[in-house]
Amino acid sequence: MHGGAPEGTAPRSPLPTGHGGVGVVLGRTGSTFRVWIGEREVEAVLRGRVKHRDDERVVAGDVVELELHGGGAVTITGVRPRRSVLVRREAGGGGTRRPQPLAANVDQVVVVAATRDPVPNARMLDRFFVIAEANGLPAGLVVNKMELDRAVGPRLRARYAPAGYRVIETSVVAGDGLADFAELLAGCTSVLCGPSGAGKSSLLNALQPGLRLRTGAVSAKWRTGRHTTVASRLLPLTGAAGGYVVDTPGIREVGTWGIDPNDLGACFPEFRPYLDRCQFDDCRHLAEPGCAVRSAAAAGAFDPDRLVSYERLYRELSEPSWSSARRRAR
Repeated sequence: MHGGAPEGTAPRSPLPTGHGGVGVVLGRTGSTFRVWIGEREVEAVLRGRVKHRDDERVVAGDVVELELHGGGAVTITGVRPRRSVLVRREAGGGGTRRPQPLAANVDQVVVVAATRDPVPNARMLDRFFVIAEANGLPAGLVVNKMELDRAVGPRLRARYAPAGYRVIETSVVAGDGLADFAELLAGCTSVLCGPSGAGKSSLLNALQPGLRLRTGAVSAKWRTGRHTTVASRLLPLTGAAGGYVVDTPGIREVGTWGIDPNDLGACFPEFRPYLDRCQFDDCRHLAEPGCAVRSAAAAGAFDPDRLVSYERLYRELSEPSWSSARRRAR
């Protein structure tokens, strides 16, 4: 799957007319999907019966079945079962919102945060990690823009070390940590996610300059990044190690769609040794007496602020009608 057609050229279709094949979705522009097949990229559209299935939202990383028609038109006739999927709740407040898949068939989630511009939001980072855990995906953290504040990396490392997450400190400006970043991505398909302006595109450009991904400044008014990646896309990484990256849009609001509140504790890896030690089998780890998780937090086994994130997420999952504005206010 490495390589591809030169920019500006129309690759010869690898599919004979009237025949089908299997490809991997690289990205979407409007109603057209870019699909990788036979080391070539083709454009395809959804066949009607696939297009109208609400549970088959095609995203980057999906393995799709294809059929070539006369005139070179290619249609997506089916979507293969996913081995993994990263999902968020659709943006917007009020009402019931549908699950929104971001990427499919990935091996790990890499959360990217900046030391400043924008400052790291621990609640948002915790949401990303919970979503990764709920989908059974390994996760790690990249702390970017270290040249702006060298104290932030060690602070986040201390927060997430008890959970077993690898933390890498990087600076595109100073060239720090880029080799570690490349090693983290090598040989697997990774989802990069994080707040807008954290520097996901800049990191990928530094790793592979030929990608020429757009980057944007941080809004002076809101101190949040402008959205420069508008849709998730699968990017092949060249070199001996190889690998693929799903570059996702900057997300200012992250939902935890479809997670049972009773399963939330297991989505915090540092809680797991204590989940079976509570006095009550149905302990929610909120205010119950004899809660081993809360006792461990009080004893310094892990950052007690992670328990605060758990409490807020638990209540949000128990009351899914909360609006995004109310959640941000807390």
